[in-house]
Amino acid sequence: VQLQASGGGLVQAGDSLRLSCEASGRAFSLIRMGWFRQAPGMERELVAHIGRLSGLAYYSDFVKGRFTISRDNAKDTVYLQMNNLKPDDTGVYYCAGQYGGRSNFEKWGQGTLVTVSS
Repeated sequence: VQLQASGGGLVQAGDSLRLSCEASGRAFSLIRMGWFRQAPGMERELVAHIGRLSGLAYYSDFVKGRFTISRDNAKDTVYLQMNNLKPDDTGVYYCAGQYGGRSNFEKWGQGTLVTVSS
C-alpha cells in the first residue's frame, strides 16, 4: 500500500483547506485511516482518524468543531476538511493507515505542509 497526501498550502488564519490522502495498492487491507501533524520542534500528534468501513471518526480536542475527516472508499481516499485554521495548526500533516489485526498506524504517507499565517 502506498499513501499519497496532498492539499497543503499557505493560508491566513480563519481560512480553510482540504487535505486528501489517496491509497494505492492493497488499500482494502487498511481498516483505519488517520491524519497526524508535526509542528516545528514538536512531536507528531494525532489529529483525527476514521474507520474505513464503519466511518466512525475520532478527533483530538484541539480540532473538534473545526476539522472533519471523511472517506470515499470508491476512490480509496481520505479527506481532512480544515476550517477556521489557526496559526497553531501550522505543521506537516501526514496520513497514515492501520492494518487489520494491528493496533498501531504502520503505513505512512509523505507529509504535506500546512502554513497558517496570522
